[in-house]
Amino acid sequence: MTASSTANERSRLPSLTGARFIAACMVLICHVGLALIPRLGGTAADYQRYFEALGNVGVSFFFVLSGFILTWVSRPDDTPRRFWRRRVVKIFPNHLVTLSAALLLMLSANVSIIAANAVPTLFLVQSWIPDQDVVINYGSNAPSWSLACELLFYLSFPLLLRLTRGIRPQHIWRWVVGVSVVIALVPLAARLLPGQPRMPLTNESWWQVWFTYYFPVTRLLEFVLGVLMALTVLHGRRLLLGRGPALLLAVGAFIGGAHLPGVYDRVAATALPLSLLIAAVARAEVPGRSTVLGSRPMVRLGEISFGLYLVHYLVVCYGPIGAVHPENWAKQMSVPAALGHGLLTLVISLVLAWLLYTFVEAPAMRRFSRPRPPKIPSQPAKPATERPAPTV
Repeated sequence: MTASSTANERSRLPSLTGARFIAACMVLICHVGLALIPRLGGTAADYQRYFEALGNVGVSFFFVLSGFILTWVSRPDDTPRRFWRRRVVKIFPNHLVTLSAALLLMLSANVSIIAANAVPTLFLVQSWIPDQDVVINYGSNAPSWSLACELLFYLSFPLLLRLTRGIRPQHIWRWVVGVSVVIALVPLAARLLPGQPRMPLTNESWWQVWFTYYFPVTRLLEFVLGVLMALTVLHGRRLLLGRGPALLLAVGAFIGGAHLPGVYDRVAATALPLSLLIAAVARAEVPGRSTVLGSRPMVRLGEISFGLYLVHYLVVCYGPIGAVHPENWAKQMSVPAALGHGLLTLVISLVLAWLLYTFVEAPAMRRFSRPRPPKIPSQPAKPATERPAPTV
């Protein structure tokens, strides 16, 4: 880990890049499902818990993966200032473009724009404010709440990396277990918070949901878990599970976690299985070996996954589903029609995500992610010396 070539060699994890697209699609399916299930009637409501769990798992996967990847590609010659610059350039151009689009769409749909649903979101501090109207802007770009958590992750990463690198390799698993236990205890601590007010769709305590799911400090634990799992792989420590068993465990945690009561269904059951799955995929990555997740199409989709995460909710609200309009929630719809609306929403979101990546994210990263090299002043040209004429 002392040469830049080593860091570049370790940075090639195409399978995890492809997995980012799967996680983004899970969040998209969550929001599409929650918007369409009330229109289907019958027993469709019985499956709502699984759509909610898809979104929870997708976000948790991103948080753990952030800690893992940033640790994996870290270089000793990097500085906090350079690191923070790259992260800000990665987040804010996409965020500002999608927020501007959200405000224009809100104006066109007669959705009120107030300081509470605009100013904190602009500066990505909304998750620090325990107010439903601030954190969850149903007419605005609600998924941006997670970027407020990511900013805390990035701010603390240089210090976290220095501290965790001081852990002896033989003790790293103790820390993984310890952080996982703390994550599991967060919902228990949340029960000490007030039960009122209630959330309109789930009737859960807002204070408990905010502390468990939206509060950046508690979500930092998943990021730390990702950092520790990356060090586990880098130190060559033995993993508990391979890719197949880790995937089965993650699926089982997803299904079982969806049935847990209260806020226990949000993060507690799935954080550790997701970290084990990410570590197993990274350990199994072999240069030159083709995998489904590491194929060129999946890697390309993984590259636009951040854009997909940011644009899909606007498409759900203002696109074919029209979730921003309350009257649409009461309209009955057949299952084939719902599938058609969901597929069309996915296609539109993918196109917009590609445009966002191609014309905003990638150019911004190329231009601003690192300072320009200083200009070298040009040296004045030396006058040509005349050669004496040869004597005859």
